Formats: sequence, structure tokens, C-alpha cells
Amino acid sequence: MSTTVESVAGGSGEVSSSPSSLNIHTIVADAIVKTAAVISSTVSPSSTTGASPATSTTTTTTPSPSSSSGAISTPTPTPTPGQSFSPPGGNEDGKISVKDLSQALQHFGTVDYLVFVAMLAVCAVIGVYFGFIEKKQKKQKLAGKDGAGAAGIEERRGSEALDYLVGGRQMKVFPVALSLVASFVSGISLLGTSTEIYVYGTQYAFILVTLAISGAISWYIFLPVFCNLQLTSTYEYFERRFDGRVRIFGSCLFLVMNILWQPICIYVPALTLNQVSGISVSTIVPLTSFVCILYTSVGGIKGVVWTDVIQGFVMIGSMAFVIVQGTIDLGGLGVVLDRNRQFGRLVAPEMTFDPTARMGVFALFVGGALFKLQANGINQSIVQRYLTLPNNKAVKKALILSLTGFMIVLLMCCYIGMLAFAEFYHCDPITTGLARAKDQVIPLYVVRSVGRFPGVVGLFVAGVFSAALSSLSTALNSLSGVILKDFVEPYRSKPLTERQTAYVLRGVVVVFGLISMASVPIVQRLGLVMQLSTTVAGITCGPLLGAFSVGMLLPFVKTESLLAGISTAASLTAYIVVRAQMAIFNGTLTFQTKPVSVEDCDYSFDLPSNWNATTPAPSAKSSSHAIHEISFLWYTAIGSLGTVLGSLLATLYFGRQDPRVVDKELISPILHNYWYGEYETVSCEEKTDLALHESVTQLKLDQPEKA
Repeated sequence: MSTTVESVAGGSGEVSSSPSSLNIHTIVADAIVKTAAVISSTVSPSSTTGASPATSTTTTTTPSPSSSSGAISTPTPTPTPGQSFSPPGGNEDGKISVKDLSQALQHFGTVDYLVFVAMLAVCAVIGVYFGFIEKKQKKQKLAGKDGAGAAGIEERRGSEALDYLVGGRQMKVFPVALSLVASFVSGISLLGTSTEIYVYGTQYAFILVTLAISGAISWYIFLPVFCNLQLTSTYEYFERRFDGRVRIFGSCLFLVMNILWQPICIYVPALTLNQVSGISVSTIVPLTSFVCILYTSVGGIKGVVWTDVIQGFVMIGSMAFVIVQGTIDLGGLGVVLDRNRQFGRLVAPEMTFDPTARMGVFALFVGGALFKLQANGINQSIVQRYLTLPNNKAVKKALILSLTGFMIVLLMCCYIGMLAFAEFYHCDPITTGLARAKDQVIPLYVVRSVGRFPGVVGLFVAGVFSAALSSLSTALNSLSGVILKDFVEPYRSKPLTERQTAYVLRGVVVVFGLISMASVPIVQRLGLVMQLSTTVAGITCGPLLGAFSVGMLLPFVKTESLLAGISTAASLTAYIVVRAQMAIFNGTLTFQTKPVSVEDCDYSFDLPSNWNATTPAPSAKSSSHAIHEISFLWYTAIGSLGTVLGSLLATLYFGRQDPRVVDKELISPILHNYWYGEYETVSCEEKTDLALHESVTQLKLDQPEKA
């Protein structure tokens, strides 16, 4: 194996001998010929814009147990780019350099561009339809009904926010369920989960078990309360259960979470398109973000949901094609499983109580369950989708369908990660630098596997963008609702007009969309997107999950006690997360990856400086660890459980309140019988006279409290 990149068309610059000027010109000419040959033969494209090899953490060289072909991928019916290169002037071994190979494979065909642009165009058209055409039709219908008089205008008061944020509460189950799947997945899950499996093995796949657990808890504890109150902003609950201080605190945490998370959501698909086309991330992000801002600001929640439907089909279809074709090319499911098994990829969570174990069994099933619970139980972006449905029966159907779909998609993501490793098991592209970042391995695999089919790579890139734009549009729409309901309306002396409401909602979408675009360069320096996404959620969603749990399960806890608990938990979680990210950035906190091999690569490259020829002996574990070294899966648990425990401890100082002073609608139905007796569920159909944020309540303490 050659581990030195020779000077080929601007390679590393290291020359094994002193060639003449003529020889250099010959080498450059040969490289150009090779590049033209690759593009003209429509070889599967895959590349990065960077030329420097990426460093990998705790990697090892392991001989390929079954490969003898010496190609970058396992034998498939279609020749791979590595198999077709035999440059006469490449280097002394006749191998092309990794930089030259990357540049030669940066090819995104015309059909791919057409498929990708078509997806963006459809999204924009849907937004324009619901923002202008459908809205105009509704105005004409109302005008005909009410004679365009004062009564008609009064009837429509508040309808702008109602339509924009919850679709008039008359959406259908299937599109909402598919929209939830698209939002659950996001580009982060689509690429991040597959990369997680490729780098660390199948441990993370066991988080599928927690989806059923979190779904059941959501249905029996949180969703009945939200649906019964028919809130637009979930943080309105805090003001009803506690007071305005808690509402503002919760809304601020939500804003912080979105400001931190949205750039990650944008960065992931841009990384994919960069890998297959060579277009810089700084160019991709503004173009695609503009389309998302357009259809979200114009179309409202209806535009978001129906674009999610289209994007969901694109996403699932592209993944299914990659899975089927990739499995066939590798020789069947048995080959995929065998190669992953030989290199230790088929593993279960570590059976350990050690909280620093990255994928310990308790971290995965306890921390993972709470992480998924905050995502589908109390998250404003998700709950807002459920509130677009007309009644609780429809909400239950959407919950079951969406969780089932999410499990299927997550399994597909895990299997794509296994496929990628089965393809690169004897020549790891992360180590060689063919993939500049870990999260670019999956796009690299896709273009090698199905790139020979015109338009399929474009379909996959469109699928990744679909997942990401779906989550981004949902977040932006939810942000507009939170800003309007929690930061604008409470502080106005008189209600906003319909026109003013429209300006506020759309202005928020544009402003936060631009902030997310400007923050993308920061994300590029922060590591694996899956871990980073979970980290960001831990800072804010963990304490919020704890706050909603206290409010709905512990009616005796006072406002002051909750404020003390959530403030302490949020501060502790933020400290742990920031310290951990600093340690990862500085290289002082690393995680052992699974073994890889570069023994059978048929192109030359420079090994990273931290590459070890043999597996390093495990060092003796220290008897003590810093608190920031715990698994990232514990972040949400620390925030949520810390809020609950802190609130309970604070009651020792602030005292308990009589549970009867809390409205029964604010308590979860599983404890309602204990506190108040029979629980009455209310649907939109049964409360047609409700305003957007009103609820029929009944005081439970009609007489002075007894001593």
C-alpha cells in the first residue's frame, strides 16, 4: 500500500524524484485526460471540496479479511472509479492521488440538477398556492357568506393567526402524519444516523425501542392536555398553570434552542450537495434557505404540511432505491451483515453503569427515551402539528402513524450506514481524505452505488434537502407562533389587526431564517451532527420537559419552586454541554471508533498524523471523571430530571400549594381521577365557540381554603 501522495496535478507537492519541466507537463496532461475520461463515462460522482485528509479519532488499520481485488469498493457488477484508473503518470505505483480522484469525481449531472431544482420548485409553488390562491378563495367564500359586511369581518378576526399557525384546526390525518415523519427525521437524522452506524456500529439503532415508550408517554400525559386546551403556543400552558414569568422563561429556552439547532439543520443537506457537486457550502446555503423561507412565510402551516408530504415521498423513495440497489450490488443481505460483523459493527449497547460510556445501555434506554419524549411530546414544532387536527381521535391516529413511519425511516437510515461500511470496509474514505468530513461518507457511498442511474443522485440529494427543509420550515413556523403569542400580543394594549398579524408572522420567519443562514459557518467546526443535535436539544428541551412534567403531574408545586428548579437544571446542563463541546473541539475529549482498514485502497494518500498502525492498548480508566465527560444521551435526562428534583426540593423552602387551586384541564388525565375525579376530554368539534387561545375553565376552590 502506498501512503504517500505523489505530485499529480496539484497533489501534495511532495515529489519522490526531481522531474524535469517536461515530465511535470506530461503528468498534468495525463491527469486532465483521466478527468475527462471519468466524466464522459458517467462514473458515479463523489467528492469533497477539501484536499486535506480528515483526521480520525482512535482509528486502527485492520487487514481486510476477504478482499483481494485491491479496489476501493467490493466487487460489484459495475466497475467502480477506483477500478478504472491506471494513470501512466500518477506516481511510482501507478495510483491516482486522493485529491486528483476527488476533483475528477465532482460531477452532478444535468438530470440530477433538474430533479433537485424540481423539488425546490414544487415546494415554492405549494407555498404560493396556500399563501395567495387558497387564501383568496377563502376570502371570496366568506364575503359571499357574510355579504362582506361588518359581521363577516368580525367573524374572521383572529383567522389570520388561526390559519397560518394551525391550519384552521381542520387538517387531515395522513398529511399531518407524513409531515410529522418528515419533521422527525430531518436531514440530521437522515445523514447523522447513518454516519453514526458507519463510525460507531449499530448501538444507536436500539434507540428504536425508546420511540414506542416515548409515544405512549406522550399520548397519556402530555398530548391530551395540549389538545384539550387548544393552545397555539405550548408555552401558554405555563402562564395558566404558573404565571407569566415561567411562560417567558420557557419561550426564551425555545428561541435559544432554535437559534442553535437551525444552522445544523441547514448545514447537513448543504454538506451533501457539496460532496456530490463540488459547489461550496457558502453558495448552497443561501439558495436553498431562500426557498424554505419563501414557502414557509407565504404558505403558513398548510404550506409546510403539504410540502412535507411531497418531501416525505421524495425522501423515502430515494432511500428505498439506494437500499435495494446497494444490497444487490454488494451481493445480498448476507454479505452486508458479514462484513459489518467481521469489523465489529453489529454490536449492542454496552452493559455498564458507567455514565461516561458513549452508548451504555442505561444511557440509551433512559436518556434516549427522554430525548425522544421531548421531541414528540412537548416540542412546540411537533405539538403544533397535532393541534391542526380536529379532535383527539385524529391526534391519536396521527401519533401512531407518524411513530410507525419514523421507526421505518430510522431503520432505513441504520441499514444505509451498514451498506456504506460494507462498501468501504477495506478502504475507509474518512482516513484517506476522500470524504473530507465524517458526515460526507453517506453521500459518497450513494454516488458510488447508484450514480450510474441518471437522476438518482439528484433524487437522494433532494431527499436529504427535503428532510432538512421540512424540519426547518416547521421550526420557523413554530417560532412565528411563539413570538406572536408570547412576546407580542401580551404586551399590546389593543389586539393586532389582521394585516399587522400577517406582517409579524412572516417577518419572524424571514428574520430567523437569515440568522440561521449566518450561523452555518460555526456549525462546520463542531463535529458529528447527530451528537451535536442531541447536545443542543439537551440544553433547552431537557429543562422544558421537566417543567411540563411538574406542571401536569405535580399540582402542589408553586411557581417559585419551579423557577428555582428549572433555572438550576438549565444552568447545569448548559455548563456540561459547553464544557463537552470545548473539550471535543480542543481534542481533549475523544471517543473510540470502530476499526477500519486502508490496506486495499487503489489510490495514494497521506495518512493522518494520529493514524496508528495497530490498535492502541486500552489505557487504565481513571477512578474519577469530569462531569462533562458523560454520554451526550444523558443531557436531556439531566435537564428534565434536574428540573423535577430541583422543584421538589424547592418546595421545602417555598412550601406546597393546595392542588385544588389548579384547573383540572391543566393536569394530565392519568392523575386527574386522583386529584379531581372524572376527566372530560374536549375536541375542536365540541368547542366551536373557542377563540384561538381561550379555554373553558372551572375554578376548583369555590370556598376559602381550610386550614
